[in-house]
Amino acid sequence: MLVDTFVIAAMAALALLVLTGDGTAQSVRLHRRIGQGWRFHRGDAPGAQAPDFDDTSWRIVDLPHDWSIEDLPPLEAEAPEVELCEEAPTSPRLRSGPFDSSSVGGGAVGYTVGGVGWYRKTFAVPETFRDRRFSVLFEGIYMCAEVWINGVPLGSHAYGYTSFHLDLTPGLRYGEPNVLAVRVDTSGKTSRWYAGSGIYRHVWLTATGPVRVAQWGIAVSTPEVRAHDALVCVKTALRNAGETAVKAAISHHVLDGGGEVVAHGEEHSALESGAQVTVPVELRVVSPALWSPDTPALYRLVTRVHVGDEVVDEIETPFGIRSFAIDAGSGFVLNGRPMKLRGGCVHHDNGPLGACAYDRAEERRVELLKAAGFNAVRTAHNPPSPAFLDACDRLGMLVLDEAFDCWKLGKNPEDYHRFFDGNWRDDLASMVLRDRNHPCIFAWSIGNEVTEQVNAEAEGADLAGELAATVRELDPTRMVAIGAHPGTDPWEKLDPLFAHLDLCGYNYKWERYSPDHQRVPARVVAGTESFPNRCFESWMATVDSPYVIGDFVWTSLDYLGEVALGHTHYEGDPNQYAAWPWTAANCGDLDICGFRRPQSYYREIAFGEPNRIACFVATPVPEGRQEVVHGWGWPNEWPSWTWPGSEGRPLSVRVYSSCPRVRLLLNGRDLGEKPTGRETRFTATWEVPYEPGRLAALGLDERGDEVAQWALRTAGPPAAVALVPDRAALRADGQDLAFVTVKLLDRDGMLNPNADELVHFDLQGPGSIVAVASSDPRSVESFRQPQRRAWRGRALAIVKAKEQAGVLKLRAEAEGLAAGEAAIVVGG
Repeated sequence: MLVDTFVIAAMAALALLVLTGDGTAQSVRLHRRIGQGWRFHRGDAPGAQAPDFDDTSWRIVDLPHDWSIEDLPPLEAEAPEVELCEEAPTSPRLRSGPFDSSSVGGGAVGYTVGGVGWYRKTFAVPETFRDRRFSVLFEGIYMCAEVWINGVPLGSHAYGYTSFHLDLTPGLRYGEPNVLAVRVDTSGKTSRWYAGSGIYRHVWLTATGPVRVAQWGIAVSTPEVRAHDALVCVKTALRNAGETAVKAAISHHVLDGGGEVVAHGEEHSALESGAQVTVPVELRVVSPALWSPDTPALYRLVTRVHVGDEVVDEIETPFGIRSFAIDAGSGFVLNGRPMKLRGGCVHHDNGPLGACAYDRAEERRVELLKAAGFNAVRTAHNPPSPAFLDACDRLGMLVLDEAFDCWKLGKNPEDYHRFFDGNWRDDLASMVLRDRNHPCIFAWSIGNEVTEQVNAEAEGADLAGELAATVRELDPTRMVAIGAHPGTDPWEKLDPLFAHLDLCGYNYKWERYSPDHQRVPARVVAGTESFPNRCFESWMATVDSPYVIGDFVWTSLDYLGEVALGHTHYEGDPNQYAAWPWTAANCGDLDICGFRRPQSYYREIAFGEPNRIACFVATPVPEGRQEVVHGWGWPNEWPSWTWPGSEGRPLSVRVYSSCPRVRLLLNGRDLGEKPTGRETRFTATWEVPYEPGRLAALGLDERGDEVAQWALRTAGPPAAVALVPDRAALRADGQDLAFVTVKLLDRDGMLNPNADELVHFDLQGPGSIVAVASSDPRSVESFRQPQRRAWRGRALAIVKAKEQAGVLKLRAEAEGLAAGEAAIVVGG
């Protein structure tokens, strides 16, 4: 039996640390992530909840874990007949990596496979901890989870995106092994996009005394914010699970970014046995540092619970001090300053990592979005991981936190609608109570394009009112919103529903902004989804309308599933909803590797970032054909001046710029100047006969001086592999990641944008390669094998550190090319 010695050691160490003079142990809080060494079985295993079940043949995995991103076993020679999904080819059945052409979910889930899976974790708790209360917190399991401890059922949780906690104490054994068992069921059509399968977020084990702060029991708000001081209101839910009444004192200390105490306060409360009370305290912070996307200042609230002279619980809560308001006249006002939300929608998957919510992967997503000009995200269409919100707090990214993609009326046979009636209140509470202290969150969304608003006007409005009221009861400090279905006809049918909300989300309806403002002048609007290919129209409508607080493109980051949503094709070819072997949506400003696509640069320019320029060349269209670009797509253009075989052929060169004018040069020859203002949609186009060399676009200011440049050069044949890690050092915690960009370079060190060689990887040292990928949306290669074919000259390798210090040495080889190497320090 594999017993988690980490948990034993951690708890034993804590028991020694808190022994008092008379030999008794204080009841302070222990909060430990238990992610290493879980046993996993893909498939059902009746009876696996029993502690003596034989799981020795099961795989050992670390969390977070997503089995749908793992390789499927190869098809047997005589595979049984299966019913193919509507989008898949009728024959033959194809399987590669994690992809199966007969996947029940089909292209909606990227041809991945769900099913049933089991997890078991064995750990021990010392005898000295018999007076503790133990709970387990699951940040996210997709989906329909059932949990047992030592065969005793603890409960179930249907929704795949909300966190939940369970009391372990009644079934716990002390001084001997405990078995925590989890069954997960993702069978059927559960989602409209890739959701993954399994325990894909962190799991935490918590031990406290009987008198403690309840789970998610701290609520921090800042109702008064001025330059000279700010009022910080803290409400603490205090619980007494002991057998006797107690008198408790609660102390709070506010620490600034440098660790200095800047405010403190204390309150007292009497608690009967089994009672829970809410204790309010008001604190004043002098000359507060305000949180905003530009200056994401954070404070820490340290809360201690005292019974007599003992500290019986302690918890730390990060928070930010900021104020915001909305109205139709000023729009969104943060800390007294109006601002527009330059937003993008994000799904929860991490591309080649699947649904696995590693802290570093979540942080990297926010970094990439900030670098691309975004200041806000919408978590479409579910609550995100805590790590994602933590990163938004630290890095400065406003968040519209969304709850559901459906209510009672489902969009798939096995989706959340089956559980909505019985569960929505608990799931809303999970989202709001867990996330309410994040300064990044400015609004809660109660749903996205729910069917009720289209098919049942009165019912949809009444249900929206009930959900909105529930959210406001849980958190009265933020706005309540929804993403409205663009198929609602007539649009005025939404008026009763919108009347319950503070912020009305319009999906793909920028043309309704002005007429609706004339009709309902007090309504505040956000473009909660917009087409990438209509960036100019939707953003200009936002800029021109004070009552529209921002725009959220669908989508900022590409994702698995909803395959080929952004497919650009030629007239007469299949439409954008292409079938196998498409695996990604192909509609993100950034692709699934995190590389920026042309529309990302255009959007940053449309946002108004000064002195920006970008130059792209359209892929030559075959004679007699016409390119078809759908709303979620973008013209087929690339930052390349390497077009062998096109010598002398005119190529369309598009220059996007926020400069007043741009000039184009080819091999030093001046091809002229053109304006690039709003009147030209920030775009200038040239038809340039192709000749190898250097194509340069220059951004000019009002005086004609060069202030920006974007140059493309003709690349030679690929000669070498280069590896570029995003970080030089990792923590030795078994979780930290390095994202290594793989580039195929010519002999002069230039990326060859046409190179597609197969790259083989080898890693030495205390770590592992957890994923490889390219940006090819039609690749069905494995994400787990140590090889990947480059696409447009690039690929990606993701390396995870182990818990030992050392140096990781990654080597990448491709036939006929010089190998690339990179060293990454772990620990130390």
